[in-house]
Amino acid sequence: MTAQIPIQLHQRSAGFASARFGQRAGRARLLDLRQQGSAKAIVLDQCEVVYLNTSGGLTGGDVLEYRLALGAGTRITATTQTAERVYRSTSGAANIAVTLDVGEGAHLDWLPQETILFDNANARRKTEITLAPGATCLMSEAVVLGRAAMGETVRHVDFHDWRLIRRGKNPVHLEALRLENTRLGPSPAGLDGARAMASVVLVAPDAQDALGAVRACLACPDTRAAASAMEGRLVIRLLAPDGWPLRRKLAEILTLLRRAPLPRVWQI
Repeated sequence: MTAQIPIQLHQRSAGFASARFGQRAGRARLLDLRQQGSAKAIVLDQCEVVYLNTSGGLTGGDVLEYRLALGAGTRITATTQTAERVYRSTSGAANIAVTLDVGEGAHLDWLPQETILFDNANARRKTEITLAPGATCLMSEAVVLGRAAMGETVRHVDFHDWRLIRRGKNPVHLEALRLENTRLGPSPAGLDGARAMASVVLVAPDAQDALGAVRACLACPDTRAAASAMEGRLVIRLLAPDGWPLRRKLAEILTLLRRAPLPRVWQI
């Protein structure tokens, strides 16, 4: 009789963190905070919230969810404590969900630090921002393929990143990024040799007015970038050979659009 080898079941992480803010006496106030598992949310100065994943990264089968709700007239900056890492998966995809609701006349800066994909990473992420009448937002997302300084090379990856901004039920901006093995090479239809990429979207009545200033700061030998605008929306896309030049240029653009320093956890 042939002995059967027992199947090893790996422990999976699951995290949920939710924060809700409102306006009191002319200032943003935390009204509700919930967190469980590996996800945490830290509130700084009542106007900045930092999300973090204490598991140290994600792999197949892990689940991570962040939620944030802003009451009318509230201004909040939300970010992540550090880069999110998606490691090699041997058992399906990691799932990440980000749900952000911005109340009437409120403003949100959603500025997570980069997502680092390691070789054989497998993940699905869905980010949804819902804007009430008069609400505005600034969103950035950056993705880096491995750590060049550590000599890491990413040859196999399966990453789906779906980002939606809507006004009520009407879509304002939609991005559907799908990174697979065929997109990692030198083809212009893929990343064209880049190892890092980012998108920045500003939704505000005067967003298009910043186009000239943004284009003026895009020229850089270490990054490729372009910006476009239409009434009420500004979109910027960046490519770089590594995460560091991308991060520097992204920081410059975000500081320009915010007219304020970056969140302290960015440490640039």
